[in-house]
Amino acid sequence: MSFTGPVPRGYVVYKGALFALLTGNTALYLFTGTRSEAFDSLSWLVILVSFELESERPDLVRKRWSGFALRGVRLLAAAALAAAAMGYILTKEWLDATNIGLWVGVVSLLELEVHRPDAVMRHRGEFIAATTALYAGLVGLVVAWLLRGEWFDAYDAALWLVAFATLEMGLLAQIRNGRAAT
Repeated sequence: MSFTGPVPRGYVVYKGALFALLTGNTALYLFTGTRSEAFDSLSWLVILVSFELESERPDLVRKRWSGFALRGVRLLAAAALAAAAMGYILTKEWLDATNIGLWVGVVSLLELEVHRPDAVMRHRGEFIAATTALYAGLVGLVVAWLLRGEWFDAYDAALWLVAFATLEMGLLAQIRNGRAAT
């Protein structure tokens, strides 16, 4: 979300808790998961943090990072995701491979929101339809993991949905208010 005045304390606590939970999940995958799970989770955490920095603190990003450097970090994370996806495919973990594919679509749309807000507003209907379809697919995966009794995978996937949906709502609010980071 984007606020015109000071950010409400409850929102700061909410985002802090969300990032703490995601960091905990990532640590769990790093120490007890497969290589694919570790690459997968760490990559998405890096991508989420980079978008948060770019969207919520564009002045800080311009001072300390060039846009090129931040995109380079996301490119490295994307390479790790490709390795994770290949690992999932080789081990026939189709839900995880599909999950990566859907998230790549979401992140592609986020890139447009951050760097081409004018295009997003011009094609708002198509943008919303694509975003809705991708998130619906991701919710479907949460349900699939629940039906398979894979509770932690379902919880983790739902947590990522909440995190990226929160980021998405903030970016759309900035675009509507004419304050998107470019």
